[in-house]
This record gives sequence, C-alpha cells and structure tokens, in this order.
Amino acid sequence: MELLRGAVRPYAWGSRTTIPELLGRPVPAPHPEAELWMGAHPGDPSWLVDSSGIERNLLELVEEDPVAQLGERCANHWGGRLPYLLKILAVEEPLSMQAHPSARQAAEGYRREEAAGIPRDAPNRNYPDPTAKPELVCALTEFHALAGFRDPHRTVALLRAIETPGLTKYTELLAGQPDPDGLRALFTTWITLPQSALDELLPEVLDACVLHVKDHGEFDTECRTVLELGETHPRDAGVLAALLLNRLTLSAGEAIYLPAGNLHLYLHGTAVEILANSDNILRCGLTPKHVDVPELLRVVDFACGEMPVSRGEATEPNARMAVYRTDAPEFELARIEWTDSDGEAIELDCTGPQILLCTQGELVARANDGATIELRRGQSMWLSAADPVVTVRPMGANGARLFRATPGTCPD
Repeated sequence: MELLRGAVRPYAWGSRTTIPELLGRPVPAPHPEAELWMGAHPGDPSWLVDSSGIERNLLELVEEDPVAQLGERCANHWGGRLPYLLKILAVEEPLSMQAHPSARQAAEGYRREEAAGIPRDAPNRNYPDPTAKPELVCALTEFHALAGFRDPHRTVALLRAIETPGLTKYTELLAGQPDPDGLRALFTTWITLPQSALDELLPEVLDACVLHVKDHGEFDTECRTVLELGETHPRDAGVLAALLLNRLTLSAGEAIYLPAGNLHLYLHGTAVEILANSDNILRCGLTPKHVDVPELLRVVDFACGEMPVSRGEATEPNARMAVYRTDAPEFELARIEWTDSDGEAIELDCTGPQILLCTQGELVARANDGATIELRRGQSMWLSAADPVVTVRPMGANGARLFRATPGTCPD
C-alpha cells in the first residue's frame, strides 16, 4: 500500500490548467498536459513513493515479482503484466477519430507486422503489441464525445436537414440501405474520396451546417460539432465521418464503454479513463498521424443505434460504490462517493492489483495492519495483491470521491 506518482503526457490536444490544478501545481502549465497515467505501461510507468520519499518503478516491481504484485491468477492469465491503465483525460481540443482492435485482430496484426519487419516504434505501425484495447471513459466534468454509429434512419434525417446538391447521392445511398451494411458503404465511400472530390463536397456540407445552426435546426449540436472539426481539420474526410456518429454529452459520473471496433472521438472535457494496457490504435482521420484505411475497415464495427450511457450499478453491502460493468476482462472501474454528512468507512476486499484515485476531497486509507495513507484530490495509491484488506473514509466534513481500478473477471 503506497502512494503512486503518475506520469503526465503533454499531447497538443490537452489543457494547460486541468491537470496542473488537480495536482496542485502552478496554473497555467507552460505546455498542454493531456493525460495523467497511473499504471505499469512500458512507455511511461508510474512510481511508488514510500513514507521516506523513496521511489520505485511500478513496472519493474511487477516484472520482478508478478505473483506478489498481481496475484497468481492475474499474473498467469496476463503473462505477468498489469492488464489495465488508469488515466485522467484533460481534453481541450478534439482527439483523432479512432477505433481499437479485438484480441484476435490485434494478435493477427501484430504477427503480420512482426513478420514484415516493421519496427514497433515506426510511425506506420498499427499493432505495436498483440493485445486488445477496450476502454471506458467516465466524466468528471461535462464531457463531449462522438461514439458509435447513429441509427441510420436518424442519420438520413440529419443529412436531409442539411441537404446540398453534392450530398444528395450519399444521402440516398444510406436511405436505400439504412442498416450496418449501408453505413459501411457510405463510410467507406467518404473516407476514400479523392481529395479533389472532398474539396468540392466539404465546403458545401459546412455551409449547409452554418445555415442549419442559424435556423436553430433539430441537429444544431451535430452541425456545430462538424463545423468545429472542419475548422481545425480542413480538407479531412473525418469531418464527413463525424456526421455518422452519435453525439454525446456526458454529465459527471456518466460513462460510456468502447469495445473493440467502436469508432469514437473525444471532443472536450475532463474524465477518468480505464483501458487495456495496449497501444493499438487504428485512426480514421482528424490527425496528422498514420491512417491505414484498409486496416481500419477490417476493425471498425458498423453496428448502430444509441450509445449506452451508464452511471454504474450500486453494490452490496457498499451502497456508496457504483461499478461500471463491462465485458472487458482487463479492467473494472468503480466510483465511491461520500456526501457532506456521510463519513462511514468502506472496506475494499483484496481482488488483485488495485489503483485508488481521489478526485474530490481528502481520504484516508487504513490497512488492517495499522498502516495508513492520506489521499488528497489528484493523488492515487497502489494496492498489490499481497497487501492486506484496506478501509477508506473521507477526512473532514466536505465529502469525497474515489475511483477504484481493478482487473476484470478473467475467463477460465
């Protein structure tokens, strides 16, 4: 049971205020800070900090004694790796539009690129590792995203609401087959358009979106999003693809789960994200990074409909704990909240390697051997599988919020 010092990732789409403010550092930061990583990712592992201030690399500790850190079952199933990575996302500008492979697709792609001799750190590498990358994002503030393909009938209504001469044939393409196959056909057509054709169609679509917004049309939010993407990524086919996805606004505590193949794009806001410990990303557009259209089309799932939003399921006997259920074996995320007048301690059973992250208030964690750790907002801690049972409770009368990351249920 030790404090965890996470790694800050300075991507250009990040915020100069969110993560520094969370960690109690001067605001604004000199450069954008997009993600705070908590885990044992080889690219930027966290560090354990003991009571004397000595720091140890979590990745090295897991590699040295995976059974003690992860537990025997977790260590055996995941090959001695911590299977998940916990993050804070500080999204100031949109990320790239992307999807992630299934376990089978990742393993096949990894073998294929290894055989081809593509370096694992090459910019055109799609599969730097052989594992899946499902993820779940839970809003800390109002959080905006595009995720999953909208019901095609609704998308046809949107396209007709912004109808232009150049758009008509594409609208009718989907109207004639309003199902996943029709979505695949339209999506494939748009992201493979020659640049000359794209340069004719996109200005028409953007002008039509401007008019729709001025008229306070039914699809105002969707059109505003397309206009924002068109401004930051002119001449990019991903702007058209954005017309096909569900536009979501999550309130604090609401979460979406993104399984393999789900095409998505985070737009703005702050969130906790938990994901499989993998780097496999297939990008669609809205990025200067590598885009491999044939491989993307092999990965994207064109199932359609409203994107499920979860606030977590209450658990017994800890009614303050809400668990975000998914089918991902790599991870599970839970949220624990105390109100101003509710300071009762909650016992956390030992279910394997855990990361506890405080996002509001102050907490104290106490092991049954008497050891204690205090967590302030923005701080996290590591509980190995060998650690004793821990109880957590808020300090003071202002309430607190804690997120708990654990492995999911490993298949037998």
